[in-house]
Amino acid sequence: MSQQHSAAPAPTSAVATVAGRHDWWRDAVIYQVYPRSFADSNGDGMGDLEGVRTRLPYLRDLGVDAVWLSPFYASPQADAGYDVADYRAVDPMFGTLLDADALIRDAHALGLRIIVDLVPNHSSDQYEWFRRALAEGPGSPARDRYHFRPGKGKNGELPPNDWESIFGGPAWTRVTEPDGTPGEWYLHLFAPEQPDFNWEHPAVGDEFRSILRFWLDMGVDGFRIDVAHGLVKAEGLPDLGSHEQLKLLGNDVMPFFDQDGVHEIYRQWRRILDEYSGERIFVAEAWTPTVERTAHYVRPDELHQAFNFQYLGTHWDAEELRAVIDRTLDAMRPVGAPATWVLSNHDVTRHSTRFANPAGLGTQIRLAGDRALGLRRARAATLLMLALPGSAYVYQGEELGLPDVVDLPDEVRQDPAYFRGAGQDGFRDGCRVPIPWTREGSSYGFGDGGSWLPQPAGWGELSVEAQTGAPGSTLELYREALAVRRATADLGAGDTVEWLRAPEGVLAFRRGDFVCVANTTGESVVVPAHGRVLLASGEVTETAGEAKVPADTTVWWTRA
Repeated sequence: MSQQHSAAPAPTSAVATVAGRHDWWRDAVIYQVYPRSFADSNGDGMGDLEGVRTRLPYLRDLGVDAVWLSPFYASPQADAGYDVADYRAVDPMFGTLLDADALIRDAHALGLRIIVDLVPNHSSDQYEWFRRALAEGPGSPARDRYHFRPGKGKNGELPPNDWESIFGGPAWTRVTEPDGTPGEWYLHLFAPEQPDFNWEHPAVGDEFRSILRFWLDMGVDGFRIDVAHGLVKAEGLPDLGSHEQLKLLGNDVMPFFDQDGVHEIYRQWRRILDEYSGERIFVAEAWTPTVERTAHYVRPDELHQAFNFQYLGTHWDAEELRAVIDRTLDAMRPVGAPATWVLSNHDVTRHSTRFANPAGLGTQIRLAGDRALGLRRARAATLLMLALPGSAYVYQGEELGLPDVVDLPDEVRQDPAYFRGAGQDGFRDGCRVPIPWTREGSSYGFGDGGSWLPQPAGWGELSVEAQTGAPGSTLELYREALAVRRATADLGAGDTVEWLRAPEGVLAFRRGDFVCVANTTGESVVVPAHGRVLLASGEVTETAGEAKVPADTTVWWTRA
């Protein structure tokens, strides 16, 4: 017989909430909302908090546990809100503090938790502290809160060291002093509009502890910490001694990343978080050379979760996947933290497009590839991810199977990295195109006034409206997978898998009565039938105790 979707989607009334669950974050499915591209309530072409609030029932019915919001703080938007000018205010393009309050309250009423971004490595150059530092000149106390240094060379015309910006070029910019003369340089590991804080200065720590309390008092359930591996720089800001430093990221401990001093900061933060009821959490965006170093961030007295970038960058290959799964679980087990699994986010090419292309092209790709192949692999990869022990992250629109928009005209691009020479590839706009809600309309239901990035023709056929109730659609696959995951005792939290024998190119593991088989090859394979099929990303045929699993397909079974 042929089986694809054997379990009916859970009705809205049956979708459990996370309210009151102990250690909810250990197996949570957390949905990332990029606010400017999710839903536009006022027709200005830009998504906003009220738009997110009106779509919360959709997220509840999808079956996620929490919503992580990318930055919505007051900002000049030099880096899409990751340049914060006021950490206690909402940027007018997204609404007001009252809108944030209403969103948090409505989410809680629906059983959803809200996680907000926190950006502690750097501020905007429009932040009050930095403006004072420029105005008050060399030697002022305000400059001590950032990394201001005199330049090298006869007249200070060279940067203080050889560090390079993640966005390309030197990580230093020279200022013009109040008297009009060329003066000191300031450090910015990202855009020049994002000066790095000096975390050796006590005022910086005081300010962020106050910011934490502000949002915790507002009712947020946690924080995703941007550049959690930054903050502390090596003493003396030593030269790195090499160029093309971006190629070293993720391979070596850098003098500006993953310094041991960050951990005392997070231990202080954890003590604040633990004062609040409701199991609030911290999630680290920590790029480290190894998953073992990532584990340092999630020791029992520090943060709760850390993104698993090693997994995100793994090819659709059984041997590679098994290796990174084992390394991840082995690294997290000694510190008692859950593993996390993620396939897409706002900074990388959507995995349906990455998997549509040959391996080895990285995580920013400007090629459409074989879209049918990419979607098939993406669906299979999702079921594999959701079967693993720990917590999973879903990026908005991946539940629709959206591809990256790889053919945006250069003149509409807004990713700052695109305009900065030798930095990142700068093609992040492709994964940030506003998502489609309806088949028709000027922006396919995103809003009444178009969209800040152009949506491609045919976007409506991938919309929520088009896929809702459609047998075999990617949206219904996600809804069903999340419902089955929540209803199946052997899925979710844990720290082990039992690997089973399988043909080459196939992953198979057991968790109690649950079995997952993922065929990463381009050909069908025959494997033992492991009980009753719960769900499959493609059409599986069973005969006489065996199952024929198509190419690039994942199957869930239960023996219960």
